Amino acid sequence: MKTLQLYLAQEHPCSYLIGYSAGSIFIDPKVPVTGELYGQLLEQGFRRSANHVYRPHCKACDACVPVRIPVQAFSATRSQQKIIRRNSDLTVHAVAAEFNEEHYALYQRYIEQRHADGDMYPPSIEQFTSFLTSELDFVCFYEFRLGTELLAVAVTDVLPNGLSAMYTFFAPEDQRRSLGRYAILWQIQESQRLGVEYLYLGYWIKDCQKMNYKTQYQPLEGFTDQAWQLVHA
Repeated sequence: MKTLQLYLAQEHPCSYLIGYSAGSIFIDPKVPVTGELYGQLLEQGFRRSANHVYRPHCKACDACVPVRIPVQAFSATRSQQKIIRRNSDLTVHAVAAEFNEEHYALYQRYIEQRHADGDMYPPSIEQFTSFLTSELDFVCFYEFRLGTELLAVAVTDVLPNGLSAMYTFFAPEDQRRSLGRYAILWQIQESQRLGVEYLYLGYWIKDCQKMNYKTQYQPLEGFTDQAWQLVHA
């Protein structure tokens, strides 16, 4: 950790707060990223995008707060318990973080129907491959299926100190199941089963409506002032 070279990325318009500029620092792309190293970086507020590990570094803003759930202390609310029961007929299997047509078809549907107003639209195979597939040995795709039908894929980093929910895409037309929320709840349960401490959820921005869902999972810890502290809903 102490010998890592850090680089400053060029500023660009923020994707989450209108009128703001965003910047980041990232570790040397030539450094081999192991599960142990990435776990240590997560504890210091870093995050992975594809094979790049970065942390927000904005001149006039510190709104991005890394958050994680201490899974052993988590207790599902009544509404979350309903979501778990509603999806009890699904099976979940871990597969390699590689490209296949079935995953991409679901991702394409998801982006086109849920994020047509975002910077990931329009989807493409190149975008999917560069963003989600990985040769890092701690990355896996968790498939959620009803029988043989693929309903969701959770891209997850499996690390010594916890799981990190990197991205989830799901069948956008099946709103009854709340598949996005269920994927988080399942990853919490999987973290508990594995006996690890945390599920990392990436960054939370208080004034960004798209990120408000993260505070629904309590207790939630945020990394501020170089320490992990409780974040309240």
